[in-house]
Amino acid sequence: MTRRPLAPWTVARLAPAALAVLLVQGCVSMAPQYDRPALPVAATYAAETAGPASAAPTSTPAAQVDWRDYFSDPTLQGLIGQALAHNRDLRVALLRVEEARALYGIQRADQFPTIGVQAQGTRARTPGDLNLTGRPQVASQYQAGVGMATWELDFWGRVRSLKDAALENYLASDAAARAATLSLVAQVADSYLSLRELDERLALTRATIASREESLRIFRRRYEVGSISKLDLTQVATLWQQARALGADLEQARATQAHALELLVGKPLDLPLPQAGLDDDAVMRDLPAGLPSDLLANRPDIVAAEHQLRAANANIGAARAAFFPRISLTGAFGTASAELDGLFGSGSRAWNFTPSLDLPIFDAGRRSANLDLAEVRRDQAVAGYEQSIQSAFKDVSDALSARRWLAEQVQVLRATVAAQAERARLAKLRYDHGASPYLEVLDAQRDLLAAQQTLVQTRRALLSARVGLYAALGGGTQAPAAPSSIPPGNAS
Repeated sequence: MTRRPLAPWTVARLAPAALAVLLVQGCVSMAPQYDRPALPVAATYAAETAGPASAAPTSTPAAQVDWRDYFSDPTLQGLIGQALAHNRDLRVALLRVEEARALYGIQRADQFPTIGVQAQGTRARTPGDLNLTGRPQVASQYQAGVGMATWELDFWGRVRSLKDAALENYLASDAAARAATLSLVAQVADSYLSLRELDERLALTRATIASREESLRIFRRRYEVGSISKLDLTQVATLWQQARALGADLEQARATQAHALELLVGKPLDLPLPQAGLDDDAVMRDLPAGLPSDLLANRPDIVAAEHQLRAANANIGAARAAFFPRISLTGAFGTASAELDGLFGSGSRAWNFTPSLDLPIFDAGRRSANLDLAEVRRDQAVAGYEQSIQSAFKDVSDALSARRWLAEQVQVLRATVAAQAERARLAKLRYDHGASPYLEVLDAQRDLLAAQQTLVQTRRALLSARVGLYAALGGGTQAPAAPSSIPPGNAS
């Protein structure tokens, strides 16, 4: 099969467009070369924060551990799933991603010409005093064809820099949404642990109230028969009232915590009654801290900050390109005739091709100010990026320290509770044998309840520290998941 050569008029018509495409493909970006800023933190975490309980190097990094694998409590898993589906703050963050995607699509479209079909008809009367003939004249004109709106030839990379900035903003919003997701998971887990802490403290307090109420009943009978003094009865009654006051305070705190959890979940709660106290195995015990450099890829907030820095860097390129001439093309090809039935007749072909060049000579420093603004915003983005790294480093260090020292506190408090329980038992025996006043028993029982409450609080704090460490290390960001949608043509 032989190919027919193009007609000369066809070649002449297509040559400007082909030249423009070649020039656009070869355009250069005037954005400064991007160099990732150096880490403004130490190369490793402090040795005293990790402690002897740190995970083995072979353990799976937190970024590769999905939250479904990290949190083993079925109730907690259900709450996290509901929060991811119904939380309004997360919904807004995800919609912002879609907004950024649309803005990127708009900016990317500026790289290509806009071509459309045009049709126009005009009929006008010109008065005689405006004609050389001195007589009124009625004229008609009809046009139909394909036209190209004003298209900038991106010699200096202005349009491309704006497209790159829009893409980086989109990626930053996507990373910010992932950061919001991780934060929501951690908040739900921590709120759930706080609720279970209050449930366990309430159970201890209710048991204490019941025990002291029974003691008050017995002591009131003894007082009626004259075997004890009114002071002893008053002391027992006071201890009972203190336990009731603590119970009321815990009930109010639990209601408030339940309301906060409902807000995070985004729907009314229907939690099953706790069958046991806080489960120390509800969170994985071992998470390796890794190196601070790992946070650059694992922390979505740091990823978002770097994309924002890249966007600011690209905007500098657009501001620099504004100092050079802006060249644009406009053209159309079709038919034109004075009569409607003559549009498609022979000899009605019409075309126009209009290149234009625009270079402001005086703008009162507008372009220089825009360049200064872009550079200042780039410097701000650098500071924000470095601050994100420092905040992440602090979060991990704090979580590691809390994990180590709270674990030791739990061991100490367990021994303290055991000692206080033994003290209360011995004080009761001494009182039963008349070797000590009942005040000693009351003091021992009060100290035992306080130690039990403190132990529950510290155990919850340890679990919260593990949740915080999971979030600080970018938990689940590298876990297998459905592939994220990237707008097509991001490499163009």
